[in-house]
Order: sequence, then structure tokens, then C-alpha cells
Amino acid sequence: MSKRDYYDVLGVSRDASDQDIKSAYRKLALRYHPDRNPGSHEAEEKFKEAAEAYAVLADADKRAAYDRFGHAGVSSAGGPAGFDPTIFADFGDIFGGLRDMFGFGDVFGGGRRNGPQRGADLRYDLEISFEESASGLETTVQIPRQETCETCKGSGAAPGTSPTVCPQCGGRGQIRYQQGFFTVAQTCRHCGGDGRVITKACPDCRGHGHVPRQRKLTVRIPAGIASGQRLRLYGEGEAGPSGGPAGDLYVVVHVQDHKVFRRDGDDLYCRVPVTFPLLALGGDISVPTLAGPEKLTIPEGTESGQAFRLRGKGMPSVSGRGRGDLHVVVEVATPKKLTKEQRHLLEQLAKTMPVEKLKPAKPKDEDEDRTVFDRVKDIFS
Repeated sequence: MSKRDYYDVLGVSRDASDQDIKSAYRKLALRYHPDRNPGSHEAEEKFKEAAEAYAVLADADKRAAYDRFGHAGVSSAGGPAGFDPTIFADFGDIFGGLRDMFGFGDVFGGGRRNGPQRGADLRYDLEISFEESASGLETTVQIPRQETCETCKGSGAAPGTSPTVCPQCGGRGQIRYQQGFFTVAQTCRHCGGDGRVITKACPDCRGHGHVPRQRKLTVRIPAGIASGQRLRLYGEGEAGPSGGPAGDLYVVVHVQDHKVFRRDGDDLYCRVPVTFPLLALGGDISVPTLAGPEKLTIPEGTESGQAFRLRGKGMPSVSGRGRGDLHVVVEVATPKKLTKEQRHLLEQLAKTMPVEKLKPAKPKDEDEDRTVFDRVKDIFS
């Protein structure tokens, strides 16, 4: 008897989203769950059928193969090829946890994966200065981690000996038994799920196969890296159990704030205080950049709050292609103290610029509270 189309099984269209597929499967799993249908062979088959369909359609690669070749593209030995029970990790409320329960490998023709397992990934938080993020750097970090024991090469057995197959589970790491139509699998207590038994433990690692070490590693931080970005160092994580491959190390970068610049993407923003005469008459000022001070010409009649763009003076792109821009906002700096001469000159200026001749201020609107940087971004966007 040919299998039903997986989309028909779940009752979704072929362009259904991942969330639609998950929701449809949840409804079917609850409807045909064995606890709700005790002794029903029909419910049992529908429950299995829905789970098999979801196992394929919830996996992007398997779904693509199924869409192209049908059941032939995803089937092996009568069931979905490479079935991964972790696909059902979001349905713990239905299955009550997958770790030591239903033997889905038996249902779909697969089995428990034996052999060395990959080690755990590690995370290291690295704080750098704003200047270091702009220029890039090479630094050394010290990582505490578990490494493969050199004495036993990760086997955990003393030199001259080797682990033996667990007599209780036959090397599977699980003890299985039937409960209704399910094959229930529990971790073997004799070997702890490893499938092997060490009769004589390695004296250096005491049978664990790994030992704690402090490892110094050189990390190259690319120029332009932003806070929160991470670097992946392959194989620099924890050693895998039973001689398995090591995990990876993720270095998460945290960039300190700068006293002058504010970053947005690869662009930089800064405020520069200037005098009113300079804005009115125009002139040259010195503005800060990552490479040092640069001259900026202010046109005559410039208003306070106006922004100027210095192209290519921002942060370098972390991809290595190009740089952002620097946006300089000029603002009038009101002096707190005046000399007698300055006060006299300002009073004379004020007489020539009566308030009633000035243009009325624009009415306030909802944008009044927006920061100067937001307004500058709008200007150049």
C-alpha cells in the first residue's frame, strides 16, 4: 500500500510555513495520542503517520528532497532517512520528554547513534576598546576546558586495556521494552548510556577520558567588528566523550563606548560645539576622526544642529569592503561667562537684531523629542 502524501497527512498546503506545519502536527498528535485512544489500532497508525510526515516536513533539507522526489527522496529501509528525534523537542508536553522515552528510531526504521559524540561548545566574552574595534587586533585568551587525556587517548581505560561492550544493553546504551505500541527506551544504568564498560580506569583521567586544562589561544579580531558579534574557533571547545571530536569556541566581542563617537552600523556620529559668529560668518574648524583631527569648512549662515558628512571617515566594514561615513553635527555653545568687552559687543549686536524681526519658531510636533542622531540619519537616508 503506497504512502499518503505528507502534506495531505498533516492537512496543509505545499507552501505552508514552518509554523503552520508545526501547528497542524500538534493538533493531530493530540487527537490521536494513545492516552486519548487506548486500544485503538487506527489511532496508533494515524499517530505514527503524522509523526513521520512531520519528521520530514519540519526538516528543511528533507522537505526540499521530498518536494522534488517524493517519498523516494527521503525514504530508507522503510522510513525517513536520517530521522532526528530532536525535531520533536518542542512537543515535550505531548511526549513527556524524548530523552529516555519513546524509541522513535524503531518506529521509523532508525536506531540510536553509537560511537564518539562531539564535545560541548564554549563561550568566551572579550571586551575591547572602541579604537581596537576600529583597527582590529590580535590578542591572547586563556580558556579553561576539558581536553582529551593523552594517557588513554580519550578511552578512559588504563594503558594496555580497553573498554568492553556493556553486557546489559549490548552496547546500545539503552534498555528497551514494549509499552503498548511504543518501544520505550531508558538509559542503561550499568554503563550510564555509554554502551561501554571500563574495567580498569586510566589513572590520569580516572576513566573520564578527558582532563581539565588551561589553554592559551590567539584570537584575531577583524577591524570594524561591532559589539555582540562573535568569532567561531573550530575545534577549540570541550573534548568529546569517548575520544569524540572537540566542540567549537565562540568568542563574543563587547566594544566599550566612545567618549566622542556614536556608532550606527558602519557610520559614526559626533557633536562639535562652535560659536555663533562662526556659524553666522562661516569658517574652518577642526573635527575629530578615527585617524586624527581634520579640517571642516562651515559655510556662512549655517544653523545650529546642521550635520555634515565626511565620506569614508567612519568605521571599516568588518567584511573588509569599504568604510562608513562620519556625520558631524555642529551646535552653538553658549558661553556661561562673558568679559565686559564680549558683553558690550553682544549688546550692540542685539540692538541690530530685534526679536520681532526674527522668523517665528516652527510649531512643536511629535518629532521634538527625537535625538539629534535620529534626525541626522533621516537627512542622509
